[in-house]
Amino acid sequence: MSRAASILASALVALAAWQALVILTGVPRFILPGPLRVAETLWESRALIAYHTGITAIEVLAGLALGALLGGLTAIGLAASPIARSLVRPMLIFSQAVPVFALAPILTLWFGFGIGSKVVMTLLVIYFPVTSAFFDALMRTPQAWLDMARLMGASPARIMRHIRIPAALPGFASGLRLAAVYAPIGAIIGEWVGASKGLGYLMLLANGRAKTDLMFAALIVLALFAVLLHAAVDRACRATLDKTG
Repeated sequence: MSRAASILASALVALAAWQALVILTGVPRFILPGPLRVAETLWESRALIAYHTGITAIEVLAGLALGALLGGLTAIGLAASPIARSLVRPMLIFSQAVPVFALAPILTLWFGFGIGSKVVMTLLVIYFPVTSAFFDALMRTPQAWLDMARLMGASPARIMRHIRIPAALPGFASGLRLAAVYAPIGAIIGEWVGASKGLGYLMLLANGRAKTDLMFAALIVLALFAVLLHAAVDRACRATLDKTG
């Protein structure tokens, strides 16, 4: 409760400072609308914003689920096979040298202007953080545990399933928390490059028509969605770790 109250107080202070800046400077509305005007637009356009928010949410959640699954499986494969580590890991590291934004036009060309390209973009954004965090955790399994399991005749598959993966779950959870923060970025980048719906598309549309208040309203909704997504993932991770711990 104290954390929620602190966040609420900070938000109120920021909104008050924003409104004061608009009043004192007299900046034109098309450059910086006040929070009251943005709130009014948010209410008036609630149906439009809700529709585009739903599209972006589908893209983010699908990309997050697929990226977490693929990243987790990749980390397990890398941890289990030295050959895979020598072949695949350098490619993963090299892939991070390519700006994700530069891949968006290619993905749009391959997967079209629909949801598919945005899901793939979201997947690519979160894939490396999940893989890296889970792989590092798998490789840090206490050696004494592994020696004891081998001494008792456990197979590598059983060691991975019953010892290494449970011990690495906190690392996987850390990767998921980062993924929850980055996932909306991938979807929005994809919508900016090519889309006909979604919050990113709505922001570009509002900007092109000089409807800055609508653009700010969409941005605020996106920020709230990202915060709620991170909170939900964090809570789910904590609940899972408490049960397994």
